[in-house]
Amino acid sequence: MTAKAGAGEVIIEMRPVGSVVRVAAVDVATGTEVIVFGPATTPPRALEELAIAKLKRRLSTDRAP
Repeated sequence: MTAKAGAGEVIIEMRPVGSVVRVAAVDVATGTEVIVFGPATTPPRALEELAIAKLKRRLSTDRAP
């Protein structure tokens, strides 16, 4: 699954691990990856939004002086 986060493209991978879901978000331009975990009962869109928010934060701190 891919999504747009700001100006860049993001690849999202969701993988169930027992009673939780592991969500990886990768910024295509930089190759930066973040991972979040959430309960399997959480709507996938909410987990995706969480992962994208974490990725945006990581990218902003990586660019800060």
